[in-house]
Amino acid sequence: MIKEKPEPKRVYDFFEEIAAIPHGSYHIDEISDYLYQFARKRNLWCRQDEWKNVLIKKPATPGYENAPVLMIQGHMDMVAVKKDDCPLDLERDGLDLILENGFLSAKGTSLGGDDGIAVAYALAILDSDSIPHPALEVLFTVNEEVGMEGALGVELADSEATCLLNIDSEEEGILIAGCAGGVRVAGSFPFTRVKKEGTKLSLSITGLKGGHSGTEIHKGRCNANCVMGRILTMLSETVPYAIVSLKGGEKDNAIPRFAHGEIIVDKQNLSTATEKLMNIKILLKQEFGGREDGFSFEVKEGDNGSYDVVTEEDSCRMAEFLSVVPDGVVAMSARVPGMVETSLNLGILELKEEKMETVFALRSSIKSAKEALKKRMEALVRIYGGTSSCGGDYPAWEYRAESPLREKMVRIYQKQYGKEPEITVIHAGLECGILLEKKPSLDCVSFGPDILDIHTTEEKMDVASVLRTWEYLLAVLEEKVW
Repeated sequence: MIKEKPEPKRVYDFFEEIAAIPHGSYHIDEISDYLYQFARKRNLWCRQDEWKNVLIKKPATPGYENAPVLMIQGHMDMVAVKKDDCPLDLERDGLDLILENGFLSAKGTSLGGDDGIAVAYALAILDSDSIPHPALEVLFTVNEEVGMEGALGVELADSEATCLLNIDSEEEGILIAGCAGGVRVAGSFPFTRVKKEGTKLSLSITGLKGGHSGTEIHKGRCNANCVMGRILTMLSETVPYAIVSLKGGEKDNAIPRFAHGEIIVDKQNLSTATEKLMNIKILLKQEFGGREDGFSFEVKEGDNGSYDVVTEEDSCRMAEFLSVVPDGVVAMSARVPGMVETSLNLGILELKEEKMETVFALRSSIKSAKEALKKRMEALVRIYGGTSSCGGDYPAWEYRAESPLREKMVRIYQKQYGKEPEITVIHAGLECGILLEKKPSLDCVSFGPDILDIHTTEEKMDVASVLRTWEYLLAVLEEKVW
């Protein structure tokens, strides 16, 4: 519980209610039902579809009947990640919110400000009898963080909106007018297991910064899964080994902060293997200095015995794949200086009983470049003996030179802040492109308050920025001139 809620108190009331409901991607039934019942209790028109998307309509307040119908949109799922020592089960437990030093965060977990703040803003507006506004359509989508599945499935035939406010951005003062498209590529690599005598070594990579694979991919942060592949490949140059287990990352669109593995080495090679791994640790600590100062690589010696392992040949094959896959920025934009055009993130790695599974998030602002990278990854997976599948393919949101909504929001921003906002196109994915395919007449802008380190356990939301953005949103709703 937040003991003393800052302004806007009603927004934080709803944010707290949302935080008490587990709502990680693919675990959205309860939050969807909560939103549906919220509307029903207030006698608002509401539709919950088969995907669990929720659309709520509210009539215009007096004097706003002739204003264009406005859609407010955000997603109800969050990237639910936690620290290794956090006791919460994020599929069953709510978040433990902390308000400290002007920031809202969650103890031991991600906060879900992306995109809980959009839901809280919208509910506070729908709940109010005093906020002036045009006719509203509020759309809450599901599973945005895992391929925008809700937006892909939602029907908008009964929508009358001509303008869309997407509240799914994390930097105040920036109005987003376009974004990259993306696709998820999964790789599956079969292998053979055998019995092997030897000593178990546990390898653990921790302390990396992680972050959003769209908004922070250009910062050069290390991918723990790729680092693990590199370490194992370097080790194989000196000592043969066999893999017992591998696991790294939690979400395809979050840069992995950790990776863990277990290998078996022959007893006579133990000291050589340990020395090699320590030298690799020193090398990587030096290499990552200045960008990943928290990087930690630990090696623990286990018992001698007989273990069920991946064959040495298959172990080397999979480690090499992890070390050679493209990682991070693939190409910068030639059209927009300083913007990433195409990128790749190996977000999930897991060794199962008879196969290694990987999940990549691909992004590009150019459709053909996204398709080329997808084919490149499919070929690379095939070369290393795996099979691939694709899902969650969503289009880019292309910048429009003319946007009455954007012009209005710039004018209101100048009045409230005394300066012009930045208009930009981003590399992260937003649902606007998908919704525009379904309803091409929509005039879209995305914005939001300052939220730092989204998709990580260090996520925090700036309280002062939340208030200013709320006041800005209300000013946009109140403005009658379009």
